[in-house]
Amino acid sequence: MTESTKPQTNEEFEREPVPQRAWKGWKSFLGMYAGEHAAGTEFVIGPLFLTAGVSAFDLIVGLLVGNFLAVLTWRYLTARIAVDRRLTLYYQLEKICGKKLVIFYNLANGILFCFLAGAMVTVSATAVGIPFDMPMPKLTDTMPNGVTWVVIVLAVGAIISIVAARGYATVAKVANILSPFIVLAFLLCGIVALGQLEVNSLSEFWAIWGEGSEPFPGQIKYTFWHVAIWSWFCNGAMHIGMSDLSVFRYAKSAKAGWTTAAGMYVGHFMAWIAAALLYAVYLRAPEAQAMLANGQAPSVAPGPLAYNAIGIFGIIAVIIAGWTTANPTIYRAGLAFQAILPKASTFWVTIIAGSLATIAGLFPAFAMKLLDFVAVYGFILAPMGAIIVFDYFLADKWSFKSMHAEISGKQFNGTVLVAWIGSVLLFYIISVQMGVFLSFLTLPAWLLSGLAYAYYSRFRAKALTV
Repeated sequence: MTESTKPQTNEEFEREPVPQRAWKGWKSFLGMYAGEHAAGTEFVIGPLFLTAGVSAFDLIVGLLVGNFLAVLTWRYLTARIAVDRRLTLYYQLEKICGKKLVIFYNLANGILFCFLAGAMVTVSATAVGIPFDMPMPKLTDTMPNGVTWVVIVLAVGAIISIVAARGYATVAKVANILSPFIVLAFLLCGIVALGQLEVNSLSEFWAIWGEGSEPFPGQIKYTFWHVAIWSWFCNGAMHIGMSDLSVFRYAKSAKAGWTTAAGMYVGHFMAWIAAALLYAVYLRAPEAQAMLANGQAPSVAPGPLAYNAIGIFGIIAVIIAGWTTANPTIYRAGLAFQAILPKASTFWVTIIAGSLATIAGLFPAFAMKLLDFVAVYGFILAPMGAIIVFDYFLADKWSFKSMHAEISGKQFNGTVLVAWIGSVLLFYIISVQMGVFLSFLTLPAWLLSGLAYAYYSRFRAKALTV
C-alpha cells in the first residue's frame, strides 16, 4: 500500500514512539513553520520594535543573527532528539521526572501556551471587527473594551479551537494551504507601506529607523543585543525548551529541522519588518502624532494597519494569520493537558485548551505586551527542556541512567524540580533586582538547570556503585 492510499487516522501516539508509517516529509514542516511564524502576532511584534526605539542596524542585523541561532537550535537539538526518540515532550519528561512532577509542568506549559494563543485570537479579532466599526484596543489596554469585542473574540476562538482539536494532520494541512497566502499578504503590505512612506532607495529605507529613537511611554530601549537575543529565545520554549519534540517526532529525519528557517526568515524577518513599515505609516497620521505629543503610545491594532495598506485582502490576511499561529499552539497546549489526563480524549482536552485561549484573547494585554510575555514564557519553560537535552547527551558520557524515573519507578524526581524551579527563581530575581533584560538570562537559566540535573544524576549514580 502506497503512502497516498494509506487510510487516514486520528492517531496522535501520545504515549508511544511515532511509527514509521506516520512519518512525514519535510514539506509538511515547511508549510507549518512558514504559516505559524508568518502569522498574526508578527503584525504586533514588528510595530512593537518601533515602540522600543530600535535603530536600523540593530533591528536588521540583530534579526539576521538571532533567527539564525534559533534555526541552529531547532536543527541540532530539538529535531535530533525528536527523530531519535520519537516521543512527545510530555511523555519524555514523565520518563525522566516522574508522573507527579510532570503534571505540574504540563499544567504550567499548557496554560502559558493558551495565553500565547489568546494573543493570536486577539490579533484576528482586530481584523474581524473592522466591518463592525469596533473600537480597537490601545497599547495600554488590559480589559475588553465592549460587547462587540467579546462576541468577535468568542467566535474567532471557537473556530480556531475546532481546527486544532482535529489533530496534527489537520493543523499541518491548514498551514500548508494558507501559508502562501499569508506570506504574500505580508510582502504586499511591506511594498505598499514603502510606497506610502515614499521610499525610493536603500538609504531612505534605512532612514525609517535611522540611529533609533527614544522608546514610547511604557516601553524599554532595544539595542542590537536585545533584538538578537530576544529573537533567538522568543520561541525558546519550542526549541531549547523542547516543546517541538511533539512536532518533529513525525519527521523522517532531523534535517527537517532546517525547515524552521522558513518561519524565521519569512516570518521573523520579512514579516516583522513589513509590519513595522505599516506602523511607520500610521505614526505619520495626525491621530498618532497627537497621541505622541500628549505622551501616549499610539495603538498597535493589526487589522486596521493591514487594511490601510491592502484593504479587504489585509483583513482576510490578519484573520487567517491568527488562525495558523493559534492552531499549532492550541494543539501543543492540548497535548500538555492530555498528558495530565491520559485517559481523556485528545479532541476534548484540545477544545478545553482552545476555550482557555479564547478567554485569554478577551484581554488585549497579552497581545499589546507581547514582547514581554513571550520573553517570560520562554524563560519559564526553556530550563525544563535542558533536562531532556542533558539527559540525552550526557547520560552515557557521565555514567548515569537516562530516563531515571522510568527505570527506578519513581513518581517524583525531586532533582528535576530543584534544577528547574531553582534556576528560574534565581535568574528571575537577578532580572528584577538588577534590572537585567529577561531574555539575556534565558540561556544562563537553561544551562544551570541542565547542569544541576546532570551533576546530581552523576553524583547519585556514583553513590549507588560505592
